[in-house]
Amino acid sequence: MVVPPPFTQKPLPIVADLLEAVVQKDGHVGDVIVVRSIDQTFGLDQEAVNAAKEWQFVPGTRMGEPAAVVVTIELSFILR
Repeated sequence: MVVPPPFTQKPLPIVADLLEAVVQKDGHVGDVIVVRSIDQTFGLDQEAVNAAKEWQFVPGTRMGEPAAVVVTIELSFILR
């Protein structure tokens, strides 16, 4: 495949979903909600939620003990 020089390529649009997720005491992601949607028609929102649920975090702590915490995640997609 021939790739044109960089100065002739058009920039690809980048879009981002904003999610809020609960990181459980064991570091796994629990409930996830879409705060800012980029797409409901083609499934990008659901793919963002699915991706976030696969992540593993170091659990948050409170007073030295593992605790569930809410995190905000911005997940970007490059549209081709």
